[in-house]
Formats: sequence, structure tokens, C-alpha cells
Amino acid sequence: MVKPAGRGATGNATSKRFALPDREADGDWLDTQGLVDGAPPPLRTSVTMLKPRTILTRNSSPDVPFSQSINAYAGCEHGCIYCFARPTHAYHDLSPGLDFESRLFAKPDAAQLLRAELSKPSYRVAPIALGTSTDPYQPIEGEWRITRAILDVLAETNHPVAITTKSHRVVRDIDILAPMAAKGLAMVCVSVTSLDAKVARTVEPRAPTPERRLAAVTKLAEAGIPTYVSIAPVIPAITDHEIEHLVERAARAGARHAFFIPVRLPHEVAPLFRAWLSEHFPDRAGKVMAVIQSLRGGRDNDPDFFTRMKGQGPWAELLRVRFHRACRLHGLNRDRPLLDTSQFRPPSGAQGELF
Repeated sequence: MVKPAGRGATGNATSKRFALPDREADGDWLDTQGLVDGAPPPLRTSVTMLKPRTILTRNSSPDVPFSQSINAYAGCEHGCIYCFARPTHAYHDLSPGLDFESRLFAKPDAAQLLRAELSKPSYRVAPIALGTSTDPYQPIEGEWRITRAILDVLAETNHPVAITTKSHRVVRDIDILAPMAAKGLAMVCVSVTSLDAKVARTVEPRAPTPERRLAAVTKLAEAGIPTYVSIAPVIPAITDHEIEHLVERAARAGARHAFFIPVRLPHEVAPLFRAWLSEHFPDRAGKVMAVIQSLRGGRDNDPDFFTRMKGQGPWAELLRVRFHRACRLHGLNRDRPLLDTSQFRPPSGAQGELF
């Protein structure tokens, strides 16, 4: 199969955890690829509506700084090959490969569901994270505007929010985020993994360019919104040499904080990543995987709490030392902004009065 242009994965991975092996065994899945004489047509993006009963996802992991999150979309058109959320598409009986970045799901009732959740007497306020799984500002947000509708509810109720994105489209919502930030209710993290345009196009084929993302950091910071830059993931022998430069550019753009995470390869992401390496970096594929395994205790992935986000061993320690030195040099991470939970007021109106 020829890889579709502008996509991240080289194909559709199987999933031994769910029904995908059976689907591939009977051959029917080939019909969806549109193969004619071995040449695939352009892979179109489709969007299917999801109607969940609830919208908040609770989290008890000690590795992440939030206890609840919202993901307005499932799947992500950015197509980042390393995306740890890819395996979630197997729950829809779809592949974590090309399906994840082309067969998307949207939750148009998200804002209404959120309003209902916040109206419950049992609700206990804590910052809500957006973009913890798939990007809240991927291209389809321009049409569906689900993230903006969620922000409208959070602004109305003075509810704190933390956003993670690798898209400059977040600046379209500065009119909501800036007033929230002035009250201590909003912060934004923009992910920038490489400053090399060629590498960025390869590893994150449909994400906005690094320069656009850094320009968004500047606009957010100028609007008074606390802004992080996430160097996540760091890919050994491909992007790790850029750590110092990325920290410098983040500071110049106006970010006050930064963090990094070594690349993670859970479940089906590992074989997808290996296939991507073989196609785009065959000269160093062995070295990349050897370093990743040294970071992950001899495995492609380390799922354990406390080490999965940091890595272990000498490579992990070297990355930490380099990163912290760069942050000190450029004045990042001198404080830690906290989101204010004391201003929250439950929604009013007919929906709120139901609870």
C-alpha cells in the first residue's frame, strides 16, 4: 500500500486487543482503502457525531496535573505519528493508524452536557483540562466550534480551564480566554516539538507550522494569558538536539513556562512508529529505538506511573539536565501559576434549575 500524501501513519495498524484482526482477516477492510490498480486516491477526512451521556472524564493518575478533562473530538487530523491517543480508536473498531487521523468523531452536545454536569449539587470544582487526548483546535473545530462552546460555559460559570494544543487556532478564542485569564481562570499550553520545518511536516503532517505556533504563543502572552510551551514528545536522534533552541524560542515568544516528555509508544503506537521510522529515517531507525528502549526500561513503552512521563536511565537524566539548564538560562519556570477555583458559580437558567 502506498502511504497517502499528507498523512502521518504509513497504514492502518491492527489491534490484538479488540476486533481489528478479525476485520482484516476477512479482507473487507481493503474496500475502504479505495485501491485501484494499487494506487490509493486522496484520503478524505470524515466526521461522525458521537452522542455521549456524559462529557467529563475523571483521572486519578499521579503523573498528570489535572483530575478531570473534556475531549470534544475523537481522532485527530493533525496525524502526529507519536500520538499516544491513537489506540483509543480501536474502541470504535477502527485502526489507530490512518483511521485515527481521517475518520474523526465530534461531540456536538459537549457544552450542553457540561452545563448539566456543572449544575449538579454533587459537582466539586477543579480545573478542567482540554486537549489531553486529541487536539481541541484541530481543523474541524473551525466548522464545529465545540471547543468554543465549552469555553462559553466555563467563562459564564467562572470555571478554571487549562488548554493543550499544537494549533495557532487557539488565538481565535482570545476574546474568551483573556478575560478568564485576568481572573486567574485560564492557561494555555502550546506544543512545539521541532523548529525544523521538514521534520515537523514529517512527524506532525497536518499540524500548523512551528512558527505559527510560536506566533500564537506571542499573541496569547500579549493578551495576558499564562502560556506554556510543551516540548512533547522529545524523539531521540530526531528532535532531542533541539531542546535548548526550543526553550530559547519559547522564552523569546513570551512563554513563561515549559516542560518536556520523552516519546511514549503505548499499544499500537509502537508498530506504527517503527513503520514510520523505516520509511522516513531508515538510516537511524535502529538507533532511535535503542535509545527509546533505554529510556523505557528495555521496552518500547513504559506504562508505569512515575516513570512513564519522565523516562529512566542516563538518557533520561541527560535530557532533564539539558532542559532545566536551558530553562534557567532563559528565565522559564520561575513560578507556577495556579488556577482559581473559588469563583465558580453553577450555571443558571432552565438547564441549571433541573438539578
